[in-house]
Amino acid sequence: MDGRRPKILIIYTGGTIGMIENPHSRVLQPFDFTHLIDNVPKVRKLDYDISNIQFDPPIDSANMSPSHWSDIASDIEAHYDDFDGFVVLHGTDTMAFTASALSFMLENLHKPVIITGSQLPIGEVRTDGEENLITALQVAAACDKDGGPMVREVAILFENYLWRGNRSTKMSADNFNAFKSNNYPALAKIGLGINFNNDALYRVLSRRPLKVRYTMDTNVMFIDLYPGMQESTLRYLLGTPGIKGIVLRTFGAGNGPDYAWFINAISEAVERGIVILNVTQCVNGGVHTTLYNTGNRLAQAGVISGHDITSEAAITKMMYLFGMGLPPENVKKYLNYSLCGEVTL
Repeated sequence: MDGRRPKILIIYTGGTIGMIENPHSRVLQPFDFTHLIDNVPKVRKLDYDISNIQFDPPIDSANMSPSHWSDIASDIEAHYDDFDGFVVLHGTDTMAFTASALSFMLENLHKPVIITGSQLPIGEVRTDGEENLITALQVAAACDKDGGPMVREVAILFENYLWRGNRSTKMSADNFNAFKSNNYPALAKIGLGINFNNDALYRVLSRRPLKVRYTMDTNVMFIDLYPGMQESTLRYLLGTPGIKGIVLRTFGAGNGPDYAWFINAISEAVERGIVILNVTQCVNGGVHTTLYNTGNRLAQAGVISGHDITSEAAITKMMYLFGMGLPPENVKKYLNYSLCGEVTL
């Protein structure tokens, strides 16, 4: 960064991290991030040039939607050339969905987009919010030995780890280390210092201008298998009006029942042009359709293997691909590609 102060843009969407207790009502409420230094005076020690944008009003992450993803992406695109990195403050409940979605929407990203939040409000005496915010700013400002951004992707910073955004899942509602990437190593471990895992960081061979894809097609859905699912239930879900893609959350290594009615219902949906992606319900490992006959039957019915992709990345990748107006066959093709490090093939 040529010896100048790093320029970081904070985008505050809402969430626990931005809450502070009203001294009169004792109720938690969002604080004005223009007064960030007043609430987190340690930020001043970083000697960064920090600006901020706030959602008005801030939203609970349970209300996060593709239109909000577009707002975040728009803010990044509008200020992309003016800042060295971006820190997105976000509620934890849907953080992995937002991180996954942005990783697809921000094509050719060459700068850090670090998403963080907290389990306790930043105004509390004992809070993880202050530490997460400061570390996220440091990660967003970090440079490699050539002076370029150390992180060039969407990542989640939480407590002791930096994870690839589209590999992350919220694993705990209670612990400070709330997120984990079960099938991909940490991009960095946070201890006395920030220790980057250079081999895990995403790199592209050629640098191209940022291109933002705003349209996310929400005509997709999850279907979770469970013992005792009835044929009428499955057919009702597969027949959802307007549905284009389904993330089928299966057992173990990608297995489902091999009852004739089950396979027939899936086959008929595929024949109608519905794209079905097989993703395991397990938090570790992935789909191996040739390991068991029950998984192989799904593959023979036209279901695409999701390999080791997360559910969050699977559903947002489908939204992204259908949002580009691709026909089902092309969506199937690109589901078998790693577009931005979201899956191991």
